[in-house]
Amino acid sequence: MRQLWVGVLVVVLNLGLGGCSGGWFGRRPASPTGFGAQGNRLDPALSGNGRYLASVLEHQGRARVVLQEQPGGRVLPLRHLRGREPHSSPSLSWNGRYMAVLVQQGPRRVALLEDRLTGRLVRLPLPANAAPVRLSLAPDASRLALQLVRQGRWQVEVLELGGVIEPDLPGGSPAVGGGADSQNPGGGG
Repeated sequence: MRQLWVGVLVVVLNLGLGGCSGGWFGRRPASPTGFGAQGNRLDPALSGNGRYLASVLEHQGRARVVLQEQPGGRVLPLRHLRGREPHSSPSLSWNGRYMAVLVQQGPRRVALLEDRLTGRLVRLPLPANAAPVRLSLAPDASRLALQLVRQGRWQVEVLELGGVIEPDLPGGSPAVGGGADSQNPGGGG
């Protein structure tokens, strides 16, 4: 009887240790970006269908959004983000058609929404005297929540995007390639 309990204990410990090392959850590091030595990876955001991962890569003093297919890790082009670093707080719609992100434009932080299927760029309106801090795009892209700081106070506002962009519903059109700028992975244009 004692040997049976020891056997059960060994199985439970093995299962527990397997769970701690990611065995049950299939944990693995994000794929390399191909931009040389890896820097810090921040602000991960998965598309609703789990096919795309956006994250911010800090490397050589720059913080830029990298969009990758999952699980292979192929880096996909972004057309409109080059020269607007640092990037922060990326957020993806269900099929990864839309990516919202905060970027630097001159002295201001602005919120942009890129339609990867059509190449359209939408600059999202922000309240006067407010700086965006974080954002979150609804999976169907019908709404966008913004964390703002205005006169030292943190606020959250929700923008209705219906009528401005098409919804990105499950089973909708995937934005696989991202357009003609495929020679410029992750850098925008």
